Amino acid sequence: MTDPYLPQSGSTSYKVAHYDLRLDYHTAPNRLNGIATLQIEPLEAVSSFKLDLSGLTVTKVYVNGKTTRFKQSPGQVTVRSALTPGTPVRAEIRYNGNPAPAMGTWGDVGWEELEEGVLVAGQPNGASTWFPCNDHPRNKSTYTITILSDSDYVSIANGTLTSTRRKASRTEWVWECNVPMATYLATVQIGPYKMGPLEPGQHKASRIPMALATAEHNWAKAQNFLSLQHQMMNVFEDLFGPYPFDRYGVVVTNEHLEIPLESQPLSILGPNHVGQSWEAERLVAHELSHQWFGNSVSLTTWSDIWLNEGFACYSEWLWAESKGHQAASSHAKRHWGLLKLKPGLILTNPGAPDMFDDRVYKKGALAVHALRHHVGDEKFFTLLRSWTQTYKHANATTTDFLTMTNQVCGEGANDVLTPWLYEQSLPPFPGGLF
Repeated sequence: MTDPYLPQSGSTSYKVAHYDLRLDYHTAPNRLNGIATLQIEPLEAVSSFKLDLSGLTVTKVYVNGKTTRFKQSPGQVTVRSALTPGTPVRAEIRYNGNPAPAMGTWGDVGWEELEEGVLVAGQPNGASTWFPCNDHPRNKSTYTITILSDSDYVSIANGTLTSTRRKASRTEWVWECNVPMATYLATVQIGPYKMGPLEPGQHKASRIPMALATAEHNWAKAQNFLSLQHQMMNVFEDLFGPYPFDRYGVVVTNEHLEIPLESQPLSILGPNHVGQSWEAERLVAHELSHQWFGNSVSLTTWSDIWLNEGFACYSEWLWAESKGHQAASSHAKRHWGLLKLKPGLILTNPGAPDMFDDRVYKKGALAVHALRHHVGDEKFFTLLRSWTQTYKHANATTTDFLTMTNQVCGEGANDVLTPWLYEQSLPPFPGGLF
């Protein structure tokens, strides 16, 4: 069954265990030649299977080493090869073209050409703008991403950089992501960057290695401000449980971004997000928290986006609270008042056009706060740590969360959550406003 929020994306007939992506990219003409090798595990018996691919042209398809017929239509490639459950398949797709973002309900998503380099932001359906895939978060895979690009640029992807090799005026970068990842989190960031460790500065160093990539002229400023992520990591590990990956990186692009972007295990910021202000801090905290909520514990259907964004938004308030800046309850009161002035929305089914609406973020955070207010900090943070551990590197639903809430916090806790999750109107503020 397809996801009703993105009925044209993803397939339930198979999952991809591993993507091996070999990308030959020329920056000036924005030209991509790609070879994608997919390790496919069939889930249903079908006579052919579909891959998501937008704006690029497939030239050859091989299945288990044999040339295979295919048909390409807007947004999809149909491979004329049968799938049988229990019989893995190796599919190799060769393709090329000038990649561009997919334009839709949520703006431009996917591969975006910058003045100098590339930015990829795939949420929710932008992965198909640069590689053939099963584009839905319920299909989490490991990745090998090899990028051959101009040597003037640094090429960054998900996971760990395992090798670099210069070939005349071009350099090959190999990145390995050995932890399952949703397609929308796969990324390539190319630019004239300096890359090195993100130092802790005046903060206690995190146990997690951190890296920074940004332009030379922005290096000192970015190091100075983003060093606070060491402190954020320490705070969030205490609250949410162990960081679910073995490293964390931050890319600061040369161009201003409307909003920061999360990837696995990366955050992508614009230079406008690097500054000594609460607005910058909260956005950085938001993106870091997504490593737990969204990237490790991933949603099963897009209608449950509140599981990503509600917790990430509440993490902003927890960070403020940890600093003694402002209690989470103060943030909650302010945003409850603002939401009261806006049209209602059902949190667990906001509708595709509104799934990234600020009301989802803030109502989701308020639902989390209402639960914390009801059960107290001990049970609340025990629940969060259980949630992130139980569903580490997996997918989960609202029902899964309610089941765990009942187990950890007792039956009455779900009675508190239900009106926040399933009613359009805004419930009264937890504990009253005064």
